[in-house]
Amino acid sequence: MIPKNTVCLMFDKDAEGAASFYAATFPESSVTAIHNAPSDYPDGKEGNVLTVEFNVCGIPCVGVNGGPHFERTQAFSFQIATEDQEETDRYWNAIVGNGGKESQCGWCQDKWGISWQITPRTLTEAMASGGDEAKRAFEAMMKMKKIDVAAIEAARRG
Repeated sequence: MIPKNTVCLMFDKDAEGAASFYAATFPESSVTAIHNAPSDYPDGKEGNVLTVEFNVCGIPCVGVNGGPHFERTQAFSFQIATEDQEETDRYWNAIVGNGGKESQCGWCQDKWGISWQITPRTLTEAMASGGDEAKRAFEAMMKMKKIDVAAIEAARRG
């Protein structure tokens, strides 16, 4: 069954590689279908992989191999909630260590240009608490690339 709402991501020509990486990296993620082009198109040939249906942490997505015309921005990102430092490190290192790039405040970008927020729940909880606790956690986060769970928890305690 086709989902009512699907995140559509444009890729140059490696939607299948990206979807396979996401499926291997994140829980509740899988590649569900691969569709080849029925005829030639501006950036590909008949038989090339055209679209890939996949899930990222249960979110339905479709990757389209649309050529190099579509640029990425951080205006779109996947936010992955983590339980502890080990899980944070695992996802961060998988993305950055597979040709990706570090950014600030828990953000990184995979080698396909998709942005990810690897966000420990303790940070989200601190921000939701408001007041001085949120301010301390926020100020600690602003100095980080990958989030340091122990440092956030220490900031929460003051």
